[in-house]
Amino acid sequence: MLNYQTWQWRGYNIGYQSYGKKEAPAVVFVHGFGANCGHWRKNIPVLGEDFNCYALDLIGFGASAKPEPDDDISYTFDTWAQQVADFCKEIVGSPVYLVGNSIGCVVIMQTAVDFPELVLGIAALNCSLRLLHESKRESLPWVRNVGATAMQKVLKNRAIGNFFFQQIAKPKVIRRILSQAYRRSDAITDDLIELIYQPSQDVGAAAVFLAFTGYSGGPLAEELLPILPCPAIILWGTEDPWEPIEMAKEWANFSTVKQFIPLEGLGHCPQDEAPEVVNPILKNWIIDSEKLQPLQV
Repeated sequence: MLNYQTWQWRGYNIGYQSYGKKEAPAVVFVHGFGANCGHWRKNIPVLGEDFNCYALDLIGFGASAKPEPDDDISYTFDTWAQQVADFCKEIVGSPVYLVGNSIGCVVIMQTAVDFPELVLGIAALNCSLRLLHESKRESLPWVRNVGATAMQKVLKNRAIGNFFFQQIAKPKVIRRILSQAYRRSDAITDDLIELIYQPSQDVGAAAVFLAFTGYSGGPLAEELLPILPCPAIILWGTEDPWEPIEMAKEWANFSTVKQFIPLEGLGHCPQDEAPEVVNPILKNWIIDSEKLQPLQV
């Protein structure tokens, strides 16, 4: 059984789960936007048979606190990277392998760059391309660029933003959104809908959503990958409609990327859609990586 726990970070409650062998190599899983640690529920029990596995809720998501953004907490990759690093220091207590999905990939890359002593390797699953980043706006079709910019401005109005969030934070809408991201419809279960829906009803969830949708700065994966202090592998569902694989294939040319693995017929969240495909890849990656780690004297 997965072990659900709470950790105090900067005075805020942070939800996480753990399972596995305490003396084995440590693995920390980081979810994507709008998701939470439960999105790894099909991976941790399997990989926990060989490794010491953890998944945490980034602040603002899942069972973690959702404070209003202010001078103390901003919903940025710098904040989340610091949170992951502190989690590795205080809870895991050893260097780790980091596995991320979507924006979680950018979080773990930033963690590795900022805290190289903590990260042994990175596995990125369908990394966020951050197409609404300020540096990429000009490459977007004109209509999409103008539309995205206008939407961000409109959502800055608190009343409008809250109303918009309330319209999408409904089980039927969540199911519709997931039906775009997933290619295997049988993976979109009532349990998955509930897993995403319940945290969206927490006080502060709307403010977190609006803060991040208005965030157009910060790092890009293609900026972080070449300066990673550790090796990385990239897994990508070839049918991802949100983060097209064609826009990321050139990342395989970075010296830090040891493997770029297309996952045929899968969508944006392959770890949940096809764990029987993803889990063996992650297991073999960690085993092979451990063989390359220097012996501790």
